[in-house]
Amino acid sequence: MRFAAITVELTLCGLALSAWSAQAQVQPDAVSQVRRQSARPHAAVLSKDDGQSVIAAALDARTHATRQADCSHLVHAIYLQAGFPYPYESSSDLYDGTDDFRRVKRPQPGDLVVWPGHVGIVVNPAQHVFFSRLSSGPGIDAYNARYWKDRGQARFYRYVKNYPSHDAAARMAVTERHK
Repeated sequence: MRFAAITVELTLCGLALSAWSAQAQVQPDAVSQVRRQSARPHAAVLSKDDGQSVIAAALDARTHATRQADCSHLVHAIYLQAGFPYPYESSSDLYDGTDDFRRVKRPQPGDLVVWPGHVGIVVNPAQHVFFSRLSSGPGIDAYNARYWKDRGQARFYRYVKNYPSHDAAARMAVTERHK
């Protein structure tokens, strides 16, 4: 019963996403900005349509979620399934920032929401809803809820397309699937 309710909630969130039209502004922190500008000055980031693909993969991943040990593995598997590979990173590493994701000030669907020790995927920024492995299993919650605020300041990251490490991550994912 709970599975059906969550599926309905996520489906409704997905419908609400099409109405969401706030402009996202990319704001990497100062140290990472210098490093990233030299590495990829004009790197493309995940579009709103790409973000919808990530959300669709999250909905589909529900049937496979029991195999994912924690939030960072679940998020990694969802991005792979959506066609956006990156080398696995722990939630703590993602919180500190990686070259595969660019920090953003205003999230859009499909972006990461990260705290020290936890990561999820933004489903509906207008409602502050995200998908992740929660204590009760895969599900959705509000990232502005007291529980999450008590974990510290959330950071938002957007996937960087065509980053060199993504090719290697994609090859590894294909190899793992054929074992």
